[in-house]
Amino acid sequence: MGIERYIGIDLAWAQSGAGRRTKPNETGVAAIDSRGVVVECGWTFGIEETVAWLAKTAVDGATLVFVDAPLVVDNPAGQRLCEREVGQRYGRWKVSANSTNQSSPRRAGVLLRERLEESGWSYDDGRGGPPTGGLVLSECYPYTALVGARELGYDKERPTYKRRPVRVPTAQWRAVRAEACDTLIARMAGLATADPPLLLSSHPVSRRLLDEPSPQRAADYKHREDLIDALLCAWTAALWARHGPARCQVLGGDSLVSPGRAPTIIAPARPEQRRDSRPS
Repeated sequence: MGIERYIGIDLAWAQSGAGRRTKPNETGVAAIDSRGVVVECGWTFGIEETVAWLAKTAVDGATLVFVDAPLVVDNPAGQRLCEREVGQRYGRWKVSANSTNQSSPRRAGVLLRERLEESGWSYDDGRGGPPTGGLVLSECYPYTALVGARELGYDKERPTYKRRPVRVPTAQWRAVRAEACDTLIARMAGLATADPPLLLSSHPVSRRLLDEPSPQRAADYKHREDLIDALLCAWTAALWARHGPARCQVLGGDSLVSPGRAPTIIAPARPEQRRDSRPS
């Protein structure tokens, strides 16, 4: 049957709101088909709402989900191997990953995986190549897609649409961030002619990214950022399914666990970002 739908989830890592908040943080969700058409996209709150959204959006037996959140965490302390390898292979582009272990309080990704596995989904660490069917979920990291996919043009370093670089004064940060986000969206629009494609204009919600400038207000900006990352995750899933190891690499794949169960990140990669690359 093959994979027919590619879904990206920018999962809120916390299981519920922090402090006095009782509502979970927002999760960005996006689904595209093999033509790059955005079938559905938007936001959910909490694990159960995200699972319900997946149930109505996935194509039975033909869906690949890429999640921006740790899905398998088997290390008692320290950093997962896949997270260390993000810094080792993408650090030159100013990309690194947060540390996750069994003491980390924000492990909503693990709960999502367990909840989906109860519903018939399968976790795939990518070491056997892209799946050919089923209801499958894997872990990804949008920053690696931004600098690892040559189509987006971030040849030297990641875009400053999230974390403030030291060189940017705090007073200027929101304006700089909004401008960087608009540039990123314009580059994502260029994926309309990529292989695989992504058609931002094909859905009214994702089309607003093109029609409206990025806001500077923090809450409004985070709302937009979550959707952008979900779309990047969905496109990365399509890239992996279409090109496999020729365009992507599996980080953390050396973990000595049973096949399909290693804590990994599937990441788009240029030749110089791979383990076997040599300094020029």
